[in-house]
Amino acid sequence: MNITLATSVIALSLYLGTLIWLGTRDGIQKEANADTYFLADRRLQAGVLFFTLIATNFSAFFFLGFAGAGYRIGMAYYPMMALGTGLAALTIGSFGCKVRQISKDHQLITPSELVGHLLPGEGLRLLVFLLMLIFTLPYLALQPIGAGYLLESMTGGTVPFGAGAVLLTLVIVLYVITGGMKAVAWTDVLQGILMFVLMILAFVTIAQSLGGVEQINRLVMTQKPELFSGAGVDTFFSLPTFASYLLLWPLCLPMFPQLMMRFFAAGDDRSLKQSMVLYPVVAGVLFIFPVLIGVWGHISFPDLDGRATDQVLPMMLSQHSPEWVVGLVMVGALAAFMSTLDSQLLALSSMVTRDIYCRYWRPKASLIEQVRVGKVAVCALAVGGLAIAMHPPEAILALATNAFSGLAVLFPMMVGATYGMRWSNSGAILSVLGGETMLLGLHMGWIPAGVSGECLPVVPAVIVTSGVLLLDHLASRKQLDRSHQ
Repeated sequence: MNITLATSVIALSLYLGTLIWLGTRDGIQKEANADTYFLADRRLQAGVLFFTLIATNFSAFFFLGFAGAGYRIGMAYYPMMALGTGLAALTIGSFGCKVRQISKDHQLITPSELVGHLLPGEGLRLLVFLLMLIFTLPYLALQPIGAGYLLESMTGGTVPFGAGAVLLTLVIVLYVITGGMKAVAWTDVLQGILMFVLMILAFVTIAQSLGGVEQINRLVMTQKPELFSGAGVDTFFSLPTFASYLLLWPLCLPMFPQLMMRFFAAGDDRSLKQSMVLYPVVAGVLFIFPVLIGVWGHISFPDLDGRATDQVLPMMLSQHSPEWVVGLVMVGALAAFMSTLDSQLLALSSMVTRDIYCRYWRPKASLIEQVRVGKVAVCALAVGGLAIAMHPPEAILALATNAFSGLAVLFPMMVGATYGMRWSNSGAILSVLGGETMLLGLHMGWIPAGVSGECLPVVPAVIVTSGVLLLDHLASRKQLDRSHQ
């Protein structure tokens, strides 16, 4: 057994063992109610809340995708992500505090319940549920795929892809059904720390091997100066494209159900605001490391193309780091996969339980019964995610890549309603369907690409959504004025 494999096995065993201990240390709470299981009694304080927010949002894309983007696009990728995250923190902080109080006052647990409270009507409520399910389930299914391949690589093929995906999903299911949100939040603390520390370790060891940051950057600048241009390689970030990304992040991130439920679980506004102050600072510091590693990849691997660019970080580690570091850092990447998957499972299980089972099947279900159904839903969703992961259809991959834009379409309607804007139920439904239709039309080619120009498709989609809402709001006000005459 070589050093890399031995380190991977030892680190993986310690990591999974600690996860199971953290997630199950309180045992199964037989009398837990829905608030306790799904939202940790709405008592998450700043430290734990910060880690569970950031670990939930930092999927494996942080480890693999950022470095790949740095390789393809250059350093311009960093300010886009750092600025976008800062803007997202503003929308999360303001919107999150508002919905936290509303959800607490009215005992709401899911995003669909929030919509149903703000804009009563079964059609809109069900539409929000379906869209969040459609855009989150494929994203959930991608996590076992990546984790399974990563575990196969870490163990030198000893644990094949399928077995690895099943093993890691079983570990997650064990602590999610045992401890619910509390278990997920505390395991996120561990996984967040691992991601941060091990990413920095990867950066330091690679930089030292190549002669230091200044020397490496000077060498890359000499060989491929466009990697340091403000617009990126081949002017990837035109001004409209860059602005589109800055719009996308603050609109889509608050709409992810796994993140929105953390707003509901926050102990108070102060904890949420403190978390959102830390979020862009920590993200802004950490994002630079994988992007730089990707840029430096041109020194050792100058001819990578396509999907191979997303493997530049592990390739750089293998080439320029001690073998024991490679094994440790891959555990950090695994933590990124798992910290996203556990949150998605819990969020979707709460929605299936509250928005379908309790709403249409058993309206008088006790709070304890809801917890039992939620645990069954966790298992069912995990099995469904694994089934998709083993043979992912192209449609699933397309949905996952469009999840951010699809959820961003919900932002104008949900945030406007949260802050007192009033429109008809049919107007809200039409606005969402209009935005999603625009996205689908652009993706399928039914609508000419020139409609969005150099902007991302989310821009015309949000314009359509907002336009319909504005017209409906004006019509509603006009009708109200007439009724008062």
